[in-house]
Amino acid sequence: MNDQPVKPAAPKERDYSETLFLPKTDFPMRAGLPQREPQLLRRWAELDLYRRLREVAKGRPRFVLHDGPPYANGNIHIGHALNKIMKDLVVRSQQMLGHDSNYVPGWDCHGLPIEWKIEEEYRARGKDKDAVDIVEFRRECRAFAARWMDVQREEFKRLGVEGDWDRPYATMDFPAEAQIAREIMAFAMSDQLYRGSKPVMWSAVEKTALAEAEIE
Repeated sequence: MNDQPVKPAAPKERDYSETLFLPKTDFPMRAGLPQREPQLLRRWAELDLYRRLREVAKGRPRFVLHDGPPYANGNIHIGHALNKIMKDLVVRSQQMLGHDSNYVPGWDCHGLPIEWKIEEEYRARGKDKDAVDIVEFRRECRAFAARWMDVQREEFKRLGVEGDWDRPYATMDFPAEAQIAREIMAFAMSDQLYRGSKPVMWSAVEKTALAEAEIE
């Protein structure tokens, strides 16, 4: 006969998760975003979500957000993400508030950020920019911008931004350039266009005008 005293069982540790009054849902405990994100985007594409939103909202008061366009000169970064996601929040909230709220994405295809990238390519190949015909140089800039528009478009879609991606606007579109010329002529015809003088900083190295922000 064993006369050894029986050890009391160790008290069971309390599961404090049982004390929380949480809703019971079918949502998985882990978000699994790397797997879920492509599934969501694929589903939106299959639903043709943007077109259906426009159909549902037809006849409502309009709320149109035209994009302050990014430069089409490289992969997107965190600044692009912040900009696009905030605009997406505005557009979606206005849609929910009862507007026909559409987002028209766009790209800035002119200026130094794009020209500089082409010049970098020239330097890498030992090519002199001054020896290149100006029309050819502009043609290369246009092709460069068009390529990065396509790249950035897919990257912006990966952020979950819903917009009219099939019909964006670009500053290098010929109708857009023609409209700029018309607006300048309208200023000229109404005597609002004048000629004056203003100092412009010039980079002797880059051989281009510098913005005041760059000088500061």
